[in-house]
Amino acid sequence: MKDAELLQRKNDHLDIVLDPERARSRTRAGFERFRFEHCALPELDLDRIDLGTTLFGKPLKAPLLISSMTGGAERALTINRHLAQAAQTLGLAMGVGSQRIAIESDANVGLDHTLREIAPDVPLLANLGAAQLKGRRGRDYARRAVEMIDADALIVHLNPLQEAVQNGGDRNWRGVLDAIEQIAGTLDVPLIAKEVGAGLSVGVARRLIDAGVAMLDVAGAGGTSWAAVEGERAAEPHQRAVAMAFADWGIPTAEAVRDIRRALPTTPLIASGGIADGIDAAKALALGADLAGQAAATLAGATDSSEAVIRHFRVVIDQLRIACFCTGSADLAALKRAPLLGREGRD
Repeated sequence: MKDAELLQRKNDHLDIVLDPERARSRTRAGFERFRFEHCALPELDLDRIDLGTTLFGKPLKAPLLISSMTGGAERALTINRHLAQAAQTLGLAMGVGSQRIAIESDANVGLDHTLREIAPDVPLLANLGAAQLKGRRGRDYARRAVEMIDADALIVHLNPLQEAVQNGGDRNWRGVLDAIEQIAGTLDVPLIAKEVGAGLSVGVARRLIDAGVAMLDVAGAGGTSWAAVEGERAAEPHQRAVAMAFADWGIPTAEAVRDIRRALPTTPLIASGGIADGIDAAKALALGADLAGQAAATLAGATDSSEAVIRHFRVVIDQLRIACFCTGSADLAALKRAPLLGREGRD
C-alpha cells in the first residue's frame, strides 16, 4: 500500500473514532453487570489512598494506560506529544498507535525520541500489527519500532476482524503465532499482545503466553468497533454491509478479563475496550486486570492540548480513588479483594 493511502486510511480512522456514534460497538463492555458492595465505614483517609503500581520496573501513580490511535502525520504529531505530556505529568503509561507508517515511510508521525524526551519517567509502549511481524522483515520492524521511541515494551496488536473487512487488509494470518514467538525470544524488551476491540479468549491467551508474550491486553468488545469503523469508510455498499454485520462481534471486556484471570492467575493483564470512567477501571481491576486502558475517550482532548488530556484523566483518577474509598480499599491490592456483586452468567 502506498504511503499516501496509508496516511489517508489513518486519517479516516481518526475522523470516525472521534464520532463515537459511528464507531461504537453494539455490544456493551459488561461492567454494568457488576456492582461493588458499598462500605459505609471505610476507616480511611481518602487523600492517602495509594493508587501506585509498576509496569516493567517503572513506577506509575495510577494503574492507567493511555492507549493512542494516530491519524495522518501532522495530526499524529500533535496527538502523540499531548498524550506523552499528559502521561509524564500524571505518571501514567502510554502506548502509541501503529508504527507501520513511521517505519515504511519518511513520515515519523510524531513517533521518535521526542516522545521519550517529553516522557522520560513513564513506560512507553511501541506498537506494530501482528501481520507486520511475519517474514524476514519482522525482527527488523520490531527492533526499529522499539528503538524509534526508546520503548519499554512492544505491543503486538491482533486485529483479524478489522483486516478481514478492510479493503486491502492483511488476510493471510498463517504463521503469525510463530512470528510472535520468534520476536518474543529475540527482542530486548517484553511483548504485549493486544486485541483491538474483539477480545481475547482463554485459549488464545494461553497460546500467546506459551509463545513468550509477557502481558495481555484483552481490548474487548464494548468500546470502538473496528468493523464498524471500516464499514463507515467503505466505498461500496457490499463492503459496508459485510463489515457492519460484525459491529457487535467479540468478547465483552469484563468477561474476557474475568475468564483469563481465572485461567491464568499470574499473567499480567490490561483491561481496555469500553472503559468509560474510573468506576469501570475499578471494576476491571477487581475482576483481575493490573491496568485499565483508554484510547478513544482521550482522542478529542488529545487533538486540542495536553491540558485537556490531563483534565480527562484527573477525573478518571479521582473516580478510581473514590471507588477505593467506598469499598474500604486502602490500595490496589485491597481493591482486588473488594466484594464485587453481579451476574456471573454470560449474556
